[in-house]
Amino acid sequence: MNMHTFIKTFIVLMAMNGLACPLVPSAFAEEDKEILYWVAPMDPNYKRDKPGQSPMGMDLIPVYADPDSNGNTVNIAPEVVQNLGVRISVAERTRLWRGIDTVGYVDYDESKVSHIHLRTEGWIEKLTVQSEGERVKKGDFLFDLYSPRLVNAQEELVTAIASGNKGLIRASKERLSSLGVSSSQIAQLQKDKKIRQRISIYAPQDGVVSTLPVREGMFVKPAMKVMSLGDLSSIWILAEVFERQSGWVSVGQPAEVRLSYQPGKVWEGVVEYIYPDLDPKTRTLKVRLRFDNPGELLKPNMYANIRIFGGPKEDVIVIPLEGLIRTGREERVIIDLGEGRFEARTVTAGIESGDYVEIIQGVDEGEKVVISGQFLIDSEASMRASLTRMSGEDKDQMEKQP
Repeated sequence: MNMHTFIKTFIVLMAMNGLACPLVPSAFAEEDKEILYWVAPMDPNYKRDKPGQSPMGMDLIPVYADPDSNGNTVNIAPEVVQNLGVRISVAERTRLWRGIDTVGYVDYDESKVSHIHLRTEGWIEKLTVQSEGERVKKGDFLFDLYSPRLVNAQEELVTAIASGNKGLIRASKERLSSLGVSSSQIAQLQKDKKIRQRISIYAPQDGVVSTLPVREGMFVKPAMKVMSLGDLSSIWILAEVFERQSGWVSVGQPAEVRLSYQPGKVWEGVVEYIYPDLDPKTRTLKVRLRFDNPGELLKPNMYANIRIFGGPKEDVIVIPLEGLIRTGREERVIIDLGEGRFEARTVTAGIESGDYVEIIQGVDEGEKVVISGQFLIDSEASMRASLTRMSGEDKDQMEKQP
């Protein structure tokens, strides 16, 4: 049984039980209207040109002509409209904001992340950071590095200083600098001429330890990352925008973010960067937003609900989104024509923004659109249109049947 047959059957059963039957043609037909044909209550495809009974022994019901109908119009009594809970909204011409609602996740601001690499091989000693997430301040001692190459480079500088050769001194200092020794440590070596077996490494910035792949005593090489420090005073949020919305977003647009663990709190930021390519699997465009993070409430890898304000579209016809019917093949709305008459009308929809949708074609300013109860009305209108189309084809066949 298809949907139209199901709805017709349901309505007829309501009528048989004495309930209000809003959409069966006989429920709102007037006696002076022309009867088109007679139909079986349980099978709308069983039609005759005169009264009688269906194969199930039920009396046929009349289908009346509606002189004002275009095939997509139904008439409903006012009391039935109230029982259906039909609500109406007026189509307006206004400004519609291109709001993009999407999701994303919090990440470190990579412009404020420091990666600590060594420029020579050696062994890590006296590691003060024990786990990821620990907080450090700029200048804090992190660990000592024992490296034979650094010891040899210090010996060369001390020897050059003793010789008084300025060229050798300069070359020895440059070698130490290229191996990662700070200028203050080189100056201290020049001053006391004391060779240090271990070189101390200090934090280059404030932040938290985001990665720590080493432990005390490990042998490390220049290609290995020792640790990373991330500053959470500002963060990135990486969001994905649907392909059809990619033209709405641009750098500098304002954005808002909300998190489930902080209900009611809103963070304000901006679109900082739009990635140049789409994800081939999800067909989405990645967008990077930057937010200040006072109190560090936004933490990396948190899930975020995002709204990007894409700018206004002026002078458009809008209706509530709930009034738009999408069938997969077309888009329709139900128009209230007044005096209990409703029309199912095909429309062309545009952009959506929040609870509203733009109507490019099919609805004029000031027309009344049904936003509640429209699906039942649309089903009946579609059924009546189908029956109207078939009636002309079946008329000759009904006349030939006994």
